Amino acid sequence: MTRYLMATIVLAAAMTSGAVTANAAAQCAPRADIIKALGDKFHESEAGRGLINPNVVLEIFVSDQGSWTVLASDTKGQSCVLSVGEGWDSPTITAAMPGA
Repeated sequence: MTRYLMATIVLAAAMTSGAVTANAAAQCAPRADIIKALGDKFHESEAGRGLINPNVVLEIFVSDQGSWTVLASDTKGQSCVLSVGEGWDSPTITAAMPGA
């Protein structure tokens, strides 16, 4: 089963286990539910994060097997999956510094 299809299944499980409103976008759910599902299904944990703006954080989750997920999480506890994939090959994320 492809990583994208599995991510869809994880989101569906997260959405049915949490209090998601009917008008919520299909790729969004409460952050706690998505984080739990990423850990349970893909063994992914947070590898890094950065601010998009004062109300939204970009988060990257990766597994030892190389799967990865990028989330945007807001200050109200809602997260949306921006992208998923396989083949993550760096154990850490570092920002490129000017002149480095």
